[in-house]
Amino acid sequence: MVSSPISAASARVSFSRTTDATVTVRLAGEWSLHLTGVSDEPIERILDTVPPPARIRFDTSALREWGSGLVAYVEILIEACDVRSIAVDRGGLPDGVRRLLDLARAVPETEGARRNVQHPKILERVGTVSIGYEQSVADSLNFIGEVILAFGRMMRGQARFRSSDLMLAIQQCGADALGIVALISYLVGIILAFMGAIQLRQFGAQIYVADLVGVGVTREMGAMMTAIIMAGRTGAAFAAALGTMKVTEEIDALSTMGISPLEFLVLPRMIALILMMPLLCLYSDLIAIFGGATIGSLMLGISLTVYLHETARSITAGYIIGGLVKATVYGALVALSGCMRGFQCGSSSSAVGEATTAAVATGIVLIVVACGIFAFVYHALGI
Repeated sequence: MVSSPISAASARVSFSRTTDATVTVRLAGEWSLHLTGVSDEPIERILDTVPPPARIRFDTSALREWGSGLVAYVEILIEACDVRSIAVDRGGLPDGVRRLLDLARAVPETEGARRNVQHPKILERVGTVSIGYEQSVADSLNFIGEVILAFGRMMRGQARFRSSDLMLAIQQCGADALGIVALISYLVGIILAFMGAIQLRQFGAQIYVADLVGVGVTREMGAMMTAIIMAGRTGAAFAAALGTMKVTEEIDALSTMGISPLEFLVLPRMIALILMMPLLCLYSDLIAIFGGATIGSLMLGISLTVYLHETARSITAGYIIGGLVKATVYGALVALSGCMRGFQCGSSSSAVGEATTAAVATGIVLIVVACGIFAFVYHALGI
């Protein structure tokens, strides 16, 4: 007799062989759903003995409770016997188990339904990822080209979208974002001024905190912080809205009606963000300067009038215009990444979340890359 404990609880199985080459499988204890993944190694060891058994019978007199785990185990045993042409007597099984086994075998198994999961090798994974990136780049370039063509049709007055959608997008990208932009910009101004004050006060040059904050926010930080805020706020909202439309087949419905989804859905959002980003950037610059003035007044004893006068002296029109140009480009990149990821969304609900995450990540990466390019170009132009 060979005994094989199936679990640490109370499910047990044992095998005994009689002189007439019949193997009795005794099933005892409680068999539950958690036993569906039981190993068939003991079965193989019993069936491959020499001489092989001629018949399998079951003894369930000690079986207390059973569930899917028992059915799965018996099915594995029967399949192993079928491969070896061993007869199986199912008379000793409970009636419910026999009915479930008959139901499972009523429909033939589809060829190739069972496939062993094989983990690809490292080179295969690298190749798959590379091909995926290549396809992603191609899809992105295709989307950018279609957006450019849509803007061309808009310039010719041929684009089809509702002005009410544009006004709503302007409100969502502009007025609704003033609060979060003000908060972040004020804190950034305070942080820049505090960091500069600690160093400059050692040399008695506290007044130049105004120069540090003014130049820093107008040239770089104002546009970048506003763009990052809008990437996490508005770019994600664009991707979520368009991704949901993709899942609910609203975008397909627009195409069926002969309306270009790019014109109807993407153009209003891109125009709104491109128009609002320079204004938000200018607003962010002012709030950040007042944040620096707070540190200058409370920590360094610089009056507000003197601080603002020094800030105005250090800032040039080139700094302000350069920052506004950056903000405009950043707005286009954020809107483009949000809309593109929304259109590339899959057809499941989880794909909407993935598209939203990808939109934020793509937008921030594009902002940082564009910032580096602007730094090189502005240096070459002497700005």
